[in-house]
Amino acid sequence: MSALAEILMARGFRVSGSDICNSNSINTLRGAGARITLQQDSRAVEALRKDAPLPPLVVVSSAIQEDNPELMAIRAAGDVQVIHRSDLLTDLLASHPRSVVVAGSHGKTTTSTFLSTLLMEVGLDPTVVIGGVVPWLGSNGRYGRGGVAVAEADESDGTLVKFRPRIGVITNLELDHTDHYTDINHLLDTMAEFGRNCQTLLTNGDCPLLSQHLPGTRQWSLGGTSSAHYRFSDIRCRGYASEAIVHAGAECLGPVVFPLTGLHNLANLAAALAGALELGIPFPLLQRSCKAIRAPGRRFEFHSVVDDRLLVDDYAHHPSEVAATLAMARAMVGSDESALPLMPQRVIVTFQPHRYSRTRDFLQEFALALTAADEVLLLPIYAAGEKLVAGVSHTALARAIAEIGGTVHCFDSLEHLAQEFHSYTRPGDLVLAMGAGSINRLPGLIRSSAPMAA
Repeated sequence: MSALAEILMARGFRVSGSDICNSNSINTLRGAGARITLQQDSRAVEALRKDAPLPPLVVVSSAIQEDNPELMAIRAAGDVQVIHRSDLLTDLLASHPRSVVVAGSHGKTTTSTFLSTLLMEVGLDPTVVIGGVVPWLGSNGRYGRGGVAVAEADESDGTLVKFRPRIGVITNLELDHTDHYTDINHLLDTMAEFGRNCQTLLTNGDCPLLSQHLPGTRQWSLGGTSSAHYRFSDIRCRGYASEAIVHAGAECLGPVVFPLTGLHNLANLAAALAGALELGIPFPLLQRSCKAIRAPGRRFEFHSVVDDRLLVDDYAHHPSEVAATLAMARAMVGSDESALPLMPQRVIVTFQPHRYSRTRDFLQEFALALTAADEVLLLPIYAAGEKLVAGVSHTALARAIAEIGGTVHCFDSLEHLAQEFHSYTRPGDLVLAMGAGSINRLPGLIRSSAPMAA
């Protein structure tokens, strides 16, 4: 939503909005002239209608329920058009002859960030709509004039079937968002419809579901001997960078080096390069541009060092994402090749489960993934608008972790955990603040225990 607001303002529209809490995105939009309130009630609608010379177009996200008091007041007004954010994004993409939409269960934001960075580096001036902050842009949205658009497509509500991009990218498929999808076949049907709407569909050849059910127009793979069109071979992941040889069909394009580690990041890079090559960008330009790539905000984002403890913020909120992030963190333990300022000795994860439905449906998978950490500091579930589900709680997850041998401690709130932080950590710990809710506030709440000098 904030990315779309930023683009509309760049195009000269007056933008107003509301949210339930403040954020950096809101402060940025306000600084650019947007009027944003932190109350969602009829008074906000009355003020908006009073100031607007014409009835406004109202855009809502899937997070806004029909009983939202502001939305109810808007509908009661009768003369105001209400559309979903996906409808606005559909129109935006249609105005760009070369659009790339990135979908999939994991890695969408990172792949979109990589691709946007490559396009900026080669001078294509893209329009960008992404769910996370792109370091190259310092924002998650940008209005470009190059006729190229990169957008991240959220599959959680199925609205991505509205898009008609020049190029579609599906990073991988795994059942998630069980509040919307009844089973994996429901998800596959939705993604297949999205694929049919793309002129060219690029998919991950290393994902079994995609290879079997949705191979697309072309595939990419980290297997050098794979039958995929775009392939990485001779892969090497170090603590601070990764490198590989890139192939396209029968042609060896040459090596790439980029300043991130982890096989999941290489898979995202392969997807971004495939999209850029399909746009016709020469490989030598992309090869040089890879050095400018940085991870998006909240993707293993280093925050600070507090009393010799490394604080890292990460968005992982599905068992597979948790496992991939913890595997990368564990590879840094005892390694002097890490990009972190200190050598980690242990991995501690502070985890905030996201949604009751996801926690219920993947309880054992979460428990198994989290035991890769030396200790788990567990917070209550972030509801994200869902109602309480009986028997589903962070204490139930804690029991599952303990039953398979993990060390786990429960806390009542972010403030409680921040207060007890030093009692459960020690110097040399790499502490991951992990989850998709409010857990990103934790690193800022942690203060040094050292007494201030007189």
